[in-house]
Amino acid sequence: MKRLYISMVVAVLGALFIISWGLDKLVAKQGNEHENTALVVYQKLIDGFEQQLSGIKADGLLEKTNQLAKNFQVNVALESTDNIALPPSLLAQLSQSGGLLLASQDDAYLLRKISSYPQTLIHLQLPPMVSENEQENLLFTLILYLGICGILLLWLLPLTRRLYLLTFAAAKIGAGDLSIRVPYNRLSYINTLESSFNNMAARIEKLVADNKILARSISHDIRTPMSCLRFGVEAALDCDDLTKKNNYLSRMENELTRMEDMTTAFLDYAGMERQSFHLKTELIDVNNLIELVTSDCQSLAEQHNIKLTCQSLNTEKFYSLDFHWCYRAALNLVSNAIQHAHSQVILSVETTHQGFAIAVEDDGKGIPKDKRDVIFSPFIKLDSSRSREQGHFGLGLAISAKVMDWHQGTIKVVAGIHLSGARFILLFPVQSQIEKK
Repeated sequence: MKRLYISMVVAVLGALFIISWGLDKLVAKQGNEHENTALVVYQKLIDGFEQQLSGIKADGLLEKTNQLAKNFQVNVALESTDNIALPPSLLAQLSQSGGLLLASQDDAYLLRKISSYPQTLIHLQLPPMVSENEQENLLFTLILYLGICGILLLWLLPLTRRLYLLTFAAAKIGAGDLSIRVPYNRLSYINTLESSFNNMAARIEKLVADNKILARSISHDIRTPMSCLRFGVEAALDCDDLTKKNNYLSRMENELTRMEDMTTAFLDYAGMERQSFHLKTELIDVNNLIELVTSDCQSLAEQHNIKLTCQSLNTEKFYSLDFHWCYRAALNLVSNAIQHAHSQVILSVETTHQGFAIAVEDDGKGIPKDKRDVIFSPFIKLDSSRSREQGHFGLGLAISAKVMDWHQGTIKVVAGIHLSGARFILLFPVQSQIEKK
């Protein structure tokens, strides 16, 4: 909004300055032309007075002067040169055509020396040369306001256009089209607002998509255990053998446990979006982070006869992260790698130009290229042997992807570099960092 305020002030002040400057130039030009025309007339008039008074005897100068003043309706008088103190450069102009123009704070007048009487000057008072034209003043005032309005309209056109696009996009989202976005324009006055709107729309779209997947998955997967429960209840009611009845009840308990685990996992994932507003970022040593993940996964690796190794940095580097969620994102990748590897998993960290990366690599069969974009969606399992009855719901990679989104990072999978399987990479952008040697 700062950019909007600055552009508004510049537009208003610029309009006032440009239009006022133009009108001042126009008025000054017309005024100068008027004043120059009037001055020429009075200069010719004083030259005519000088010619008539030059031919008059000394004792008739005053009478003739009064007669000229009466006939021409001007303020003209005679004055002695002794009363005028002028520099030599101006004294010479008293004898020239048009006389000498002098002005005080209140008025202006012409002085002209009578050639026959060098000690006598003609003093012709000039009227105020201010032209008061009410129609012109009104016209100039209208031009000023209309010009300001015109410039403000030109300034408002891009703003109203962007606001219209924003309103249109909001209406589309309200109508159910969650893919609509406001097109980016770096010259927009409200690009910060538009960017925030687009981010909000993207989060809403992703949240709705996750909820649809969650609802579809729950409605699909809950039918099997419910059918088993119904069958178990009917079988237990019809059975008179206590041993069989207990067997049915035990199977029903197992189904209830699986339903509870599945519902808990689904609801936890659905509630993760709220966690993004409560991230607790602090300076974390990434070496300690991956070493802790390695230590916690060693027992799982031993159960699967997997060699888990950790490759940390040579120096301590601290980044601003949420330890709990970054730990969980890395833990999910290592756990998946252990369960898919043949004999070895490598957890490593390295710095990049954009920040740092945590990589998990295994020697399993890898991820097909056509599946690498979909495995980070919730409830996706490429391995059919990993059933939900065993507690696998396809949420591990989806949770890691969501954590990376909270940290403005990315997650991707590529072919292994050191091992033959898949290589999962968590890319974190540059944030607050402290390095210790």
